[in-house]
Amino acid sequence: MSDLTTSYPVLTLVPPMLAIVLVIVTKKVLISLGAGVIAAALLIHDLNPLDAAVAVWQAFAAIFWEDGAVNTWSVYILVFVVMLGIVAAFIMMSGGTTAFAAWAVRRIRRRRGSLILPAVLGVIIFIDDYFNALAVGQISRPVTDQHRVSRAKLAYIIDSTSAPISVLSPVSSWGAYILGIIAPIVAASTLSVSSVEAFLGAAAANYYAIAAALIVWLVIVFRVDIGPMRAEERRAIVDGHAFDPDDDVPGQLSDDLPVHEPGAMRALIVPFALLVVGVLAGIIWTGYSAAGTWNIIDILAATDASAALMVGGVLGLASALYYYLRYTRSNREFSAATFGRGWIEGVKSMMPAIAILLPAWMLGSLITELGTGDYLGELVESASIPAGWLVPVIFLIAAAMAFATGTSWGSFGLLLPLAGGIINGMDEPTLLLPVLGAVLAGAVAGDHASPISDTTILSATGSSCNVVTHVITQLPYVASAALCALLGYVALALTGSTLIGLVVVAFALLAFVAIMRALVRPLAEAESTGS
Repeated sequence: MSDLTTSYPVLTLVPPMLAIVLVIVTKKVLISLGAGVIAAALLIHDLNPLDAAVAVWQAFAAIFWEDGAVNTWSVYILVFVVMLGIVAAFIMMSGGTTAFAAWAVRRIRRRRGSLILPAVLGVIIFIDDYFNALAVGQISRPVTDQHRVSRAKLAYIIDSTSAPISVLSPVSSWGAYILGIIAPIVAASTLSVSSVEAFLGAAAANYYAIAAALIVWLVIVFRVDIGPMRAEERRAIVDGHAFDPDDDVPGQLSDDLPVHEPGAMRALIVPFALLVVGVLAGIIWTGYSAAGTWNIIDILAATDASAALMVGGVLGLASALYYYLRYTRSNREFSAATFGRGWIEGVKSMMPAIAILLPAWMLGSLITELGTGDYLGELVESASIPAGWLVPVIFLIAAAMAFATGTSWGSFGLLLPLAGGIINGMDEPTLLLPVLGAVLAGAVAGDHASPISDTTILSATGSSCNVVTHVITQLPYVASAALCALLGYVALALTGSTLIGLVVVAFALLAFVAIMRALVRPLAEAESTGS
């Protein structure tokens, strides 16, 4: 911390809150993130502009080069995002997207069915949230567009079936990371459980992830469109526009790209299948190479997810290029100029996402250096409250931390050991797993609501939805799921029972649907009657 923030630690909250407020007020993500970056750098260096400028440059440079070597984590993710844009461009140009959409329209005849597709894919592709967010949107978007589903609704479904599912599974990149953190915490307690058993116990108390995943299905089945989402859905249904044409939309390809006709579905299915297989193979191989064992938990704990994304990206890109060249050469449609345009348009489609990711990562790095998370952690330690009530309090603080920092993993790393240490110090072993679950739940909730979160940005990119539109339309659903989770934690604090807390969450979700159905008619019915 600087002298200024040491004297006034509450100032560490200013940069993230400034960025978040500006995003909501101005709807200008880049300007808002830039303001947060500059504010953080100035506070780190006691308002010295020259030192702050150096700090901004160092934060940017560290994305590409760190500790004397290429920062492969962030560079590989950026390259994968670009490759996915190129893959989508050549799949579209080879006619794969058109063919898949035509097939889906014949098989998926109702709007609800088009919404079920990304929800099911989101549950199936649980191994990594980044891959989930980008791949599910690319596969589902032709179908949801055909059935006049707004991009905002698609982004919401993707975001709510990526991190919430990954965080509940021990066999995912999230699960492995969490297992590595909680293992020593459990070992230091008086609980007689393995680290995997402890993870599953904490997952059962992760009320937000459970509520967020369930509320998606309730929204689909009962057609619950509330707040800004209702306006987005109305435009899609009535006007046929899946997004506002004036919005800056990441991942959106040019409408006038030449498309091979007739296309074949395999031009879409094979590249994405190889993409999935490549990512899974990369996760297993990099994990085995680092861990030296075939134990699945050890493999996931040691895997290099960004390198695995590269493996899948290369395979997907190679197959997409193969089908494009095969179809265009066989029909003598190949043109070097058109081929080059496919590369350019694919890269261009992902530039808005990369432009947002870079300052978001810079802000996250500077906030860490500033000590925002440490300050919030100290608030937890200094709180003097009964042991049972730590569960809902920890949930709220974890949500605030992830919302302000834009990272659930950073919140895990700080709060899991802190909260676990507090409970172990109190000698309250029965509360350990609920408290760990509350940390996981709060961090995912805050990350979901945060406009500076990379998963928020990538979910918007995968669905080709404006980032601010995604944040604003998703917020009522995030708040509803968070409120249901909070009620569950209050019940847990009163009864000491994780099961009773889950029952309360379930009843709260049903009450949410009942109230929304009573107050707001399903949009399709409302539009058909002209209301």
